[in-house]
Amino acid sequence: MRPRWDEGPAELVLVRHGNSVGNEADARARKAGAEELDLDARDADVELSATGRDQAAALGAWLREQPGELAPTVAISSPYLRARDTARLALAELRDAPALEHDERLRERDLGVLDGLTGTGIRARHPEEATRRQRLGKFYYQPPSGESWADVAQRVRGLLDDLRHGFDGERVWLFSHQAVIMTFRYVLDGLSEEEVLDLDRSTPIPNASMTTYCRRGPWLELESFADTSAVEASPTDVTREAGKGGRT
Repeated sequence: MRPRWDEGPAELVLVRHGNSVGNEADARARKAGAEELDLDARDADVELSATGRDQAAALGAWLREQPGELAPTVAISSPYLRARDTARLALAELRDAPALEHDERLRERDLGVLDGLTGTGIRARHPEEATRRQRLGKFYYQPPSGESWADVAQRVRGLLDDLRHGFDGERVWLFSHQAVIMTFRYVLDGLSEEEVLDLDRSTPIPNASMTTYCRRGPWLELESFADTSAVEASPTDVTREAGKGGRT
């Protein structure tokens, strides 16, 4: 069900975190055909890579050049380190930056026992889960001790419900993760299971990209999706995943 917005934020900007050491480990593992990522940190503690820090700074530099009426008035981040640091580095470029808040509902989807494994690793070590995922489909499949996309949609709906009250006219920036931002698209645009999964296949969300919604009447309408203007305006590379899995 697509939520109505008779009041609430004037603008909602969803920012994916900058490139992380987890993204880099995932790319190396896939290239090598490895079963797991060479990464010791728990998902919540995965840091930005050097490229990711540059991307976050580029986002801040872009923000600094925008008219003051477009600056965020509310900033909320996933508590995961890579998202928090993206927000911190970007907001540091603003003269009157809002205080950064954290909300665990913006955290990345929990992969449970499959965390840190590539597709190759899942098929080799948990073939029954690969079969179950194929049967249930990506949206409703819940890894052992983890979350399905439908689970993430429930927490996204809860956060959006909170934003309907006390945030009227605000420009709210949310710093989060790929699967979570895709789930915002699912909820805010009223997409079907098939539509959101097709979007996920066709348009991997780049690091430090912006997805923007503006309120028009009772709806938050999509203005731009996976926009990399800020990073493209800098010497920093635009990065995105070639495949799915690992840590995002």
